[in-house]
Amino acid sequence: MRRRKHKKGAGKIITGLLLLGLLSGAGYVYTAPEFERVSPVVHSSESVFWNRKDPLKIKLTDNRGLKNFELVLSDGQKSLIVGKGNFKKNIKEQILLVKYPKSKILDPKAKRLTLKVLVRDSSMWNFFEGNKAEKIININVDYKRPNVNVLSNSYSITQGGSALVVFQAEDENLDTLYVQAAGKKFQVEPYKKEGYYAALIAWPFTKTSFSAKIIATDLAKNRRVTDIPFYLKNHKYKVSWIRATDKFIDGKITDLASSDPKYAGIENRLEKLRAINETMRLKNEELIHTLSTNVSNEMIDSWKMKKFYPLRNGAKVASYGDERHYYYGTKENEVSHSYHVGYDLASTKMAAIKASNPGTVVYANENGIYGNMPMIDHGMGLYTLYGHCSQMLVKEGDKVRAGQTIAKTGMSGLALGDHLHFGILIQGIEVRPVEWFDAGWIKTNIDDVFKAADKIIVGK
Repeated sequence: MRRRKHKKGAGKIITGLLLLGLLSGAGYVYTAPEFERVSPVVHSSESVFWNRKDPLKIKLTDNRGLKNFELVLSDGQKSLIVGKGNFKKNIKEQILLVKYPKSKILDPKAKRLTLKVLVRDSSMWNFFEGNKAEKIININVDYKRPNVNVLSNSYSITQGGSALVVFQAEDENLDTLYVQAAGKKFQVEPYKKEGYYAALIAWPFTKTSFSAKIIATDLAKNRRVTDIPFYLKNHKYKVSWIRATDKFIDGKITDLASSDPKYAGIENRLEKLRAINETMRLKNEELIHTLSTNVSNEMIDSWKMKKFYPLRNGAKVASYGDERHYYYGTKENEVSHSYHVGYDLASTKMAAIKASNPGTVVYANENGIYGNMPMIDHGMGLYTLYGHCSQMLVKEGDKVRAGQTIAKTGMSGLALGDHLHFGILIQGIEVRPVEWFDAGWIKTNIDDVFKAADKIIVGK
């Protein structure tokens, strides 16, 4: 009896130890990093476009490490393994490049394909098979480039000036469309009918070379690049050397510096001059460029501008594009450098400034060296600004009409005499105001271009 009881007791202990071991083992399996249960991830949309020339990019990730993968491409009738392999140890992220197979197994005319992506990770879970993820990606095959045709454009463009292009762009999967010119992407605006577009573009006056291209891409990354044939006219802009006097620095420059805590503590005259004429100027111009970049994506049926004449009997005080070198004492001691990006006009003190064309006020506040500065959006990416005003008679959001008095000339900002600094910008780039002062230039380069395009679009 004692032996039986002893055996029963020993059996219970062994059973308990076995259960404890199993529980410990199970606990280890469920908690050990080697047995993690998080599946890998296939990063891709459910549906994609493919031009078959460029490889498809499939991103795989896992929290511990990827193990292997398999890619199966199908045209709905036949399937083909287009990728299979193992990953190096501890690889948590990998981008797979899927190339269209050279094999003739799949139908080369198929417009729809599917790609099955199967990936496993390096976990010991699932009897050492690891966690797996599977995803079916629907592929729309499109290897046709967008169709682009230039309908009409300004015959020429001058360095620092403006031009217009009207064109057609067609693609059922059109994705991006813009004009690339002088290193900038100009937005285009839908015009007249679906599939037709117009864009004002600009040639920055500081750049001696220029070319313009319409660039269209579709969702499959097919790309069409079409040149816009402009006759280029280079222009030499004035270079001025200006003596920076103590009176000038202690007057206007110091007044502007004291208005901004960032510059108020500068004591050195020349440092103060550079801070206002360069640092503050660039900051003010950055705001102007930002305000003038918006272009509507709403379709327009027409766009017409009269010549700009903001100041009656205004005499030119300074030209657009002047390169200004400031020196202190002698010309050998150049202390600052800047460009004048507007056209200065003066008449009588506190003269009325008028909006020559209708538009929307996008800014009416103080802007550093420009002083009190209303700014108007005239559509098509064309903006006008009016600097150094003594009074502003409009506010942001106002709709102004042609001929409306919007402000009065003054000496606010970095102005030594009562005058108007008038600026014109196209999508954030300052352009030559003298072109837009000229009704003949507007007719030839804007109105006639639209008329020529309209004959093609509407057949009139």
